[in-house]
Amino acid sequence: MIRGAIFDLDGVLLDSMAVWNDLGVRYLKKRDIEPEDGLSQILFSMSMEQGADYLKAQYYLPDTPQEILAGIEQMIRDFYFYEVQPKEGAEELLEFLQEQKVKMIAATSSPREHVTKALQRTGLYDYLQQIYTTGEVGVSKHEPRIYQLAAESLGAKPEETLVFEDSLYALKTAKKAGFRAIGVYDADGETDQEGVRQTGEVYITSLSEFRQYWMEVDDGIIETDHASE
Repeated sequence: MIRGAIFDLDGVLLDSMAVWNDLGVRYLKKRDIEPEDGLSQILFSMSMEQGADYLKAQYYLPDTPQEILAGIEQMIRDFYFYEVQPKEGAEELLEFLQEQKVKMIAATSSPREHVTKALQRTGLYDYLQQIYTTGEVGVSKHEPRIYQLAAESLGAKPEETLVFEDSLYALKTAKKAGFRAIGVYDADGETDQEGVRQTGEVYITSLSEFRQYWMEVDDGIIETDHASE
């Protein structure tokens, strides 16, 4: 039996990956500055601090790097507070799992304040018992600690717990720790989709697909009517 589910937020329940991929472009356009082609790719491998330095030097911005960074952080905050939408099928999936008596928790690398406001505004917050963040846990999802803490809170063993992730590295971490890893496609997320497909117990291109998978599998993920006969 599956007793719990742990959801990543960005790219899984929230349609938010695009803002992280286009931070520099968004920041410049907000200031009526036309960004160079390929700016997002240039900034992709940089930290936010390095990105702020690059924008100042490349676009001759009058602000200090610290002021640029603060402006970007405010833009991210506003996006979560007022703009971000749930992924298609997110609420339906949470409602379905709730009907199956599966307890649910979020595990995210984003700031608590940002995702809490987004979840409350989009109507997803009340489905989740708790939110764990890597910042508060103290280690990234390269380590399984956040999943282990979430499972303990749910009162479920790893083998009784689904982990929904769109990032390959996080999916591998969960699977290695014994969790039931579910790979989720996001158009603005993981580039190695074949890796996600191969790593997850199941690979879904939309959240609405999981319900059908749940209903069809009768010897692994749940006890269906057929399995309990």
